[in-house]
Amino acid sequence: MTIHLSPASQVIAGVVLLSVVTIEVGGWFLTKIARGAVPMTRFQKDFARAGHAHAGVLVTLGLICLVLADATALDGFAGYVARAGVPLAAILMSAGFFASSAGRGEVTRPNKLFAVVWLGALALAAGVVTLGIGLLTA
Repeated sequence: MTIHLSPASQVIAGVVLLSVVTIEVGGWFLTKIARGAVPMTRFQKDFARAGHAHAGVLVTLGLICLVLADATALDGFAGYVARAGVPLAAILMSAGFFASSAGRGEVTRPNKLFAVVWLGALALAAGVVTLGIGLLTA
């Protein structure tokens, strides 16, 4: 069985795969945090782990969604949402965790940039619901 990606999925997959390098850098940074080389509050450590984990899991899911979206032959706006929703969520949710916990000193609560996490959650929901409906109706 040969899998052929649509041009849109091929571009998104290429960008997503290149983004894995940034996730690797984040993992390296987490090892510095774990060794105590980067001073952070418990809250900041937890949010750094959450941001890193969301990036890794959602990038993997995003690649799977590209293949599934091409299997449904979704096109137009629905096709765009089905293909880009999960990768966009990977960016937004991880960025939201990192940005909302940034700062020096005793940072113990997220700042207003935590709203970016919720935007990512909306992108994730839109992507998987659109793709799920597309798969069920294909």
